[in-house]
Amino acid sequence: MKKDSKIYIAGHLGLVGGGIWRAFERHGYTNLIGRSIEEMDLMNQAEADAFFSKEKPEYVVLVAAKVGGIHANNTYRGQFIYENLMIELNVIHTAYKHGVKKLLFLGSSCIYPKLAPQPIKEEALLTGPLEPTNEPYAIAKIAGIRLCDAYNRQYGTNFISAMPTNMYGPGDNYHPENSHVLPALIRRFHEAKVSGAAEVVCWGTGSPLREFLYSDDLAEACVFLVEKANYKDMAFTDESGTVQSHINVGSGKEVTIKQLAETVRDVVGFKGKISWDSSKPDGTPRKLIDSSRINALGWTSQVTLKEGITRAYQDFLSRV
Repeated sequence: MKKDSKIYIAGHLGLVGGGIWRAFERHGYTNLIGRSIEEMDLMNQAEADAFFSKEKPEYVVLVAAKVGGIHANNTYRGQFIYENLMIELNVIHTAYKHGVKKLLFLGSSCIYPKLAPQPIKEEALLTGPLEPTNEPYAIAKIAGIRLCDAYNRQYGTNFISAMPTNMYGPGDNYHPENSHVLPALIRRFHEAKVSGAAEVVCWGTGSPLREFLYSDDLAEACVFLVEKANYKDMAFTDESGTVQSHINVGSGKEVTIKQLAETVRDVVGFKGKISWDSSKPDGTPRKLIDSSRINALGWTSQVTLKEGITRAYQDFLSRV
């Protein structure tokens, strides 16, 4: 890649996309392009095609997606599968049609079976039932992975997929109902601190184990993969004989939701107690991905969970 190569980051205004944009800038890339949803609707194939015809990007990072936590995933099931499928189909096909040199598709660790052996290897894809609460979103992401693999095999494209673990960081969504667990906890503990509440009630039992990755760490991984990884080098054959090319991106460290809540409480400075509403769903009992393949290529995460939460809280404070 050249430093003036034209790189299109689809979804550049979000948590992950914004981090990827900044990471490319840090690495000296000077020809980045992005469009807001007001400027271009990626669910509209004609708009996507017109954009690619005019701008002719050489590299594409597909981050744009409909995202949310357990509540949002389980409530807006139709939107999550439809919107994500439409975005993926339009961008991936249009990238092929216009001769993009390399595309990086961002998926999610929720693509793996609910009870997959831990830590979860890439080969676990489609080996068991998905977590029901986010199944529509997961199916859409699986379709994106398979679309990249299919185009690589039929058309000789260089489309690769990265599966990050749970993300957080600057630019996150702190909505009280539709956000992921970590930003939701930041908001709830902050509001409890400001109001002088005696306790914060959290969903579930607090026992599920989760892995978290700071957005700037994922951004560095994405630049690394676009610069150094190719489909032919990443491709592997699973036990069923299917050729796949996705790769896990995680911190390799896990905590219980209870430990996470306690860490957020400490960072925010809330002095009250934490109680748990076990009538609410826990979701997947454990989800730690095996990132040994990307580690072997030369990338590892750098930001500790407490350091990342501290930075995320400062970002939250700058926006309230």
